[in-house]
Amino acid sequence: MRFSAQKVEASRNFANKLWNAARFIHMNIYGCNIKNELPKELNIEDKWILDEYNSLIKSVTENIEKFEFGIAAQKLYGFIWDEFCDWYIELAKTRLNTAEEASHNNTREVLVYVFTNLLKLLHPFMPFITEEIWLTFPHKEDSIMISNYPEFKDSLKYRSEKDNMKEIMELIRTVRNRRAEMNVPPSKKAKIFIETKNTTVYSKGKEFIEKLAYAEKVEISEKYSIEDAVTGVTSTAKVY
Repeated sequence: MRFSAQKVEASRNFANKLWNAARFIHMNIYGCNIKNELPKELNIEDKWILDEYNSLIKSVTENIEKFEFGIAAQKLYGFIWDEFCDWYIELAKTRLNTAEEASHNNTREVLVYVFTNLLKLLHPFMPFITEEIWLTFPHKEDSIMISNYPEFKDSLKYRSEKDNMKEIMELIRTVRNRRAEMNVPPSKKAKIFIETKNTTVYSKGKEFIEKLAYAEKVEISEKYSIEDAVTGVTSTAKVY
């Protein structure tokens, strides 16, 4: 294998990303009686990450069985960095900062369940740091090496919720891209008006849109007519 300082640096940054994700989860489960299992009640963002995680298990397992280790490692890297850290953790922060205390432990348990199982998937590629982090979370086995390897489960398929969550995420990206194009700082919030036939879907993600799209207020309706407003278009909505 050819040595690359750039790849070494990228791997270091990824290890830091893992460590920081673990710190965030520990900070939010400290003093709570959290089990390493899924709660009975799941929110839309929980079902999205679980469906994506379930698909990742199937894909990575197939790659490993075909000795496509580089492809498997790249899929894990992308999922952990993008879907889990950049998206789900940010969504979890929003949920944990709401006044609905009853849903907090559900979010904490999903965080622990998905993250510890991602560590198991990653263990063949990064054995030392995954073992070190995994042992700090609730577990039954003495080592990650003798724990059960994650398996694809039909019970973790949430196609409808996954598609709905992707609609919400697409809208958030659209708003953030438009703000970036116009050099609008995150501190400057604006009202957002969403025109869509899928009002129920976007209502479920209203708090995420407010937080992650830097909105002062979010209003949702099937029809708006707003002149001289900056607009953005997604596959299922128009946003002003």
